[in-house]
Amino acid sequence: MAALRKTPVALISDAAAFAIRGERSSDVAAREVLLDACFGANRHARTCQRLRDGYAPAEGLAFSATANGRLVGTVRLWHVGAGGKPALVLGPLAVDGACRELGIGAALMDHALAAAKARGHGAVILLGDAPYYARFGFSALKTGELALPGPFERDRLLGLELRDGALDSAWGMIVPSGAERQGAAGGKGP
Repeated sequence: MAALRKTPVALISDAAAFAIRGERSSDVAAREVLLDACFGANRHARTCQRLRDGYAPAEGLAFSATANGRLVGTVRLWHVGAGGKPALVLGPLAVDGACRELGIGAALMDHALAAAKARGHGAVILLGDAPYYARFGFSALKTGELALPGPFERDRLLGLELRDGALDSAWGMIVPSGAERQGAAGGKGP
């Protein structure tokens, strides 16, 4: 008997439901527009982008939220080494401005973390607002000895263990460790 998949659904203001599904290649253009709208034109210069440039998201861990046939949210996870410990870095998480406060961001987070755990990953790291991400279990408790390849605010480097002890004794630089994106010369690219 096949297991039923639960797709998070919520109602948005015009009574249309949103659904979360695996990202499709047809989502990429709309995803880029959404990320530009949410994070601005300088988003490619941000420190965490250095962990993603030239690399593919972790297999099966890129998700889109859609409503009325359009992309309204996105999140991806990426393989990294966190001071020698295997981990994932989450981001960016973005939701269309017209759809904020509707639970899409929280649903994307819950979906992504559950999928990462189901795939056997031990830890997720992100750079973000501690009060927002604390509700998902993120804290700076085990990230104090970790660093990013560029400037960052120490109190915004957060981690979540999906498996107890996954970040024990983690220290040093967080570096990309995933598969290079196809067509990325030398592993670098936009």
